[in-house]
Amino acid sequence: MNEHVLDCFGEACPVPLVKAQNKMKEIELDDILVLQIDHSCAMKNIPEWARKEGYNVEVEEIDDGEWEIIIEKNK
Repeated sequence: MNEHVLDCFGEACPVPLVKAQNKMKEIELDDILVLQIDHSCAMKNIPEWARKEGYNVEVEEIDDGEWEIIIEKNK
C-alpha cells in the first residue's frame, strides 16, 4: 500500500476533482490518495464523488479552511 499526496491548495473546483479522478485511475488497489485542499466546494464534491464510486473516504480539517481528503482505492 502506497500513499500518494496531491497538493491542490489554491485550486478551485473542478480542478481538484479532476485531478483526484485522474490519479485514482493511476494508483494501485489498496493505495491511499491524500488530497490537500482549501476550497470548500471541493471539500463537499470530492468526498461525494468518491463515496459514489465506492471508495472509503475520510475528511480531516488540518487548519482553518484547509482539509485533507483521504481516499482509499479499495475496488
